[in-house]
Amino acid sequence: MKTAIELKEEERTRCEVWTRVMGYHRPVSAFNPGKQSEHSDRRCFEESQAQLHQGQV
Repeated sequence: MKTAIELKEEERTRCEVWTRVMGYHRPVSAFNPGKQSEHSDRRCFEESQAQLHQGQV
C-alpha cells in the first residue's frame, strides 16, 4: 500500500526545469514569455510508438 507524501507549505522547494535547446541545456525560467509558452505546448512521445510517413526514415 502506497501512502501519499504530504508536505507543509514551508517544507516545499521550487523545482527548476531544464530543457535542451539548440544543443545546450537551459533552465525554462530563463526563457522569455513567448518561449515559455511554446515550451508548455510541447508534447512528449515515445519514438517506438510514433508513426512515420511513407518515405521518411
